Amino acid sequence: MLRHVISVVLVMLTSSFLSCSSYPPLATVPFVDLDRFVGDWYVIAHIPASVERSAHNAVESYALADDGSIETRYVFRDGGFDGEVVVLEPHGRVRDTASNAEWGMRFAWWWPFRLEYLVTYLDDAYETTIIGRSARDYVWVMSRSPAMSDERYAAMVLEVARQGYDASKLRRVPQRWPDPGHAAALERSPG
Repeated sequence: MLRHVISVVLVMLTSSFLSCSSYPPLATVPFVDLDRFVGDWYVIAHIPASVERSAHNAVESYALADDGSIETRYVFRDGGFDGEVVVLEPHGRVRDTASNAEWGMRFAWWWPFRLEYLVTYLDDAYETTIIGRSARDYVWVMSRSPAMSDERYAAMVLEVARQGYDASKLRRVPQRWPDPGHAAALERSPG
C-alpha cells in the first residue's frame, strides 16, 4: 500500500513539474491589497480539480491570520443544490510580498507541499478575480456576488483564454441562493 501511495505521489509531482515547464509563466496582477481581498468569493466558473467537479454553490472565503498567513475555507455542495456540503480548509501563505499576488496553498492531503495560487486578474473594485496556475490545469473565476451577467461572464471567458487556458474546459458553477445549510458552514470563520 505504501509503495502504491509513493508511486502515485511521484507520478503527480512529475506531471506537475512537466506541465509547468511547457507553458510560459503566468502573469499576476501588480498588487493585491489583502485587506480588500479577504472575505467571500463566489466561484462562478472553473476548470476544476477532481474534488470540485460537481460543485454547486461554491464559495471561497479568506481571512488574514495573526501570523500573516491566509486562512481559507472553500465550501460547496457536491452534485447538486441538495448535495452534501463539502468544506475544504487549505492554508495559504503569500510567497511574493511585493505584490501579494502569488500564494502557496497547502491542503491537508498534500502536505508538505504548497500548490501555486496566482491572482491573475482583479478588477479595481475587488468584485471579480481570476485565480490560476502556471500549469494552466486549474482556474477559478470568482465574484463577490453569486450572479454574473452573461456579458461579464463572456469577458471573463475571454480573459481566461487570453491567459493561455483552453476556455472550452471551463465549467460554469451553478449558484442558487439562499442556501441555509451551506450558509452555516460559511458563518464559521476560516481556520
